[in-house]
Amino acid sequence: NMSLKKRGNAKNFFRKFWNLLWKDDSFKGWLFSIIFIFVVIKFIFFPLLSLATGTQLPLVIVESCSMYHNGAVLSNFNAWWLSHEDKYAKMNITKEEYEEFDLKNGFNKGDILFVVKAKPEKIKVGDVIIFNANQKNPIIHRIIEVKGKNGERIFSTIGDNNNGQLSFETEINENTLEGKAIVKIAPYLGWVKLVFFDWQKPESERGFCREN
Repeated sequence: NMSLKKRGNAKNFFRKFWNLLWKDDSFKGWLFSIIFIFVVIKFIFFPLLSLATGTQLPLVIVESCSMYHNGAVLSNFNAWWLSHEDKYAKMNITKEEYEEFDLKNGFNKGDILFVVKAKPEKIKVGDVIIFNANQKNPIIHRIIEVKGKNGERIFSTIGDNNNGQLSFETEINENTLEGKAIVKIAPYLGWVKLVFFDWQKPESERGFCREN
């Protein structure tokens, strides 16, 4: 009898919980639903996704325009390449080679990228990596050179929309890698978050992107 009573109490509790979560139209029900969804995403979904991808940053919101291609989603690769061909000629990267790169059309501020673990031995020229460089946020740039030094692989990157390399990306060590971006899963959706922070940036870095 005690067992049946406990089972009945548990069933009653979950029925009330379910009704409060999905069927209660009051402010209390709405607030409870928001909190519940936040807890599930933060403490269950993201930890499981991190475990599956092997990185602490499985989903990344692009916060700058350094990888922007003119036209964004509808970017014309040939037109973009004409504007940047000289830059890549100095790096001995041809148009034919670039066309084989992942995310060859770059991405836009506010895009959400899917990221997996960056295995140093498998990283190659053309990959888009996320790495730490003692900046406020990790950097998301494309590899233009891979070399060996003291038994480690050293990477060099540049932003697709930048005219040159930043000082901290000429020699990127293996231990600073956070992941490798493999696909853009949600164009612009990250603006839901960025809209609350973008106004704090210098005026030249605010708003939508334009090609350098």
